[in-house]
Amino acid sequence: MASVIGAFIAMVAVSALRVASAGAERIDANIDRASEVRFAAELIQRDLQNLYRTGNNEDRRLVGLTQETVGQPVSRLIMWSVGWTKARPYQPERDVYEVEYFVRESEQSGEALLMRRLWPNPDKEAEPGGVVTAVARNIRAFQVRFFDGQQWQWQWPEELGYMPELVEVAVAGGDAENKVVSRRFIVNFARAVWAGGVSPGGEEAIEEGVGEGR
Repeated sequence: MASVIGAFIAMVAVSALRVASAGAERIDANIDRASEVRFAAELIQRDLQNLYRTGNNEDRRLVGLTQETVGQPVSRLIMWSVGWTKARPYQPERDVYEVEYFVRESEQSGEALLMRRLWPNPDKEAEPGGVVTAVARNIRAFQVRFFDGQQWQWQWPEELGYMPELVEVAVAGGDAENKVVSRRFIVNFARAVWAGGVSPGGEEAIEEGVGEGR
């Protein structure tokens, strides 16, 4: 009888330990996912706030592209941003970089990765190059919208010739077994210089500082 009771207690203890261990693993996974999403969102926000802007539209770049996948838009964001972190150590580089964010499927695991491409020699006429790194895994959503002063747009083609007033970015990560975590922010370019110094509505605009993320 004592042996049976002891075996039963041991089984209950092992079962409880497994449940606790599985719960701890899920918590750790959610913490890691939240950290990756937060890091990716802060990186994108910093690049947008440091967007390279001059009075000449030819000297700047902000492009938003979108493709539909499984019923929801997935964005591709390209910009010229001022940065001081070198893309290639121990090599001379400018302080203006072309930065691109896009989602790509991993060949090894099949998970969706949010990639960041950093090009130290931006040139609109040349094939894009640079160093590509993954900044977040298991991406469930990467969406960028642009406010033109009247409505939100999913696309922002370079041919428009002026800056959007607001840029909204949403990043979400997670998998089937873990809770989805997300970050959303808005960068304000309402006072940025448009091409020719005039906004689409005909009002003059003066550049004052960088965009503010919220």
